[in-house]
Amino acid sequence: MACFLVSAAEAAIVTVATQIVIAHENKLLPQFKRESEADEHKAKKVPFSRKLRLLSNLLWGGSFLLAFEHVWHGEVTPWFPFLTAAGSPADTAAMLHEMSTVGVGMAVLVTVVWGAMMLVISTMEKKTLQPVLVTE
Repeated sequence: MACFLVSAAEAAIVTVATQIVIAHENKLLPQFKRESEADEHKAKKVPFSRKLRLLSNLLWGGSFLLAFEHVWHGEVTPWFPFLTAAGSPADTAAMLHEMSTVGVGMAVLVTVVWGAMMLVISTMEKKTLQPVLVTE
């Protein structure tokens, strides 16, 4: 009914947080200088703002697809009250229950999957950025 609103709300919050992190990173890092071709191919750490942007994109994409599916099934209309479940108090209670169970569950699942992806990326970064010790 309206479960897509939960992930859209989280996506909006993450988008704002991403912009704040980008501003903070730009303040801390010196202006980007053109590096030599040799330096271009070195492994670099992925900035946190880019990782947050990935979460934001996952959430926005999922909420857009869910919203499209709800429009397709006639649960979202272009006239007031926009959500067909908001027409009566009984339907509104069912809609809020669905948002608090299904919507929150989907948003949490997307965030947990993103967190697992970040653990894998962090592990890969540690392996590639760590100097290799040669013992003879």
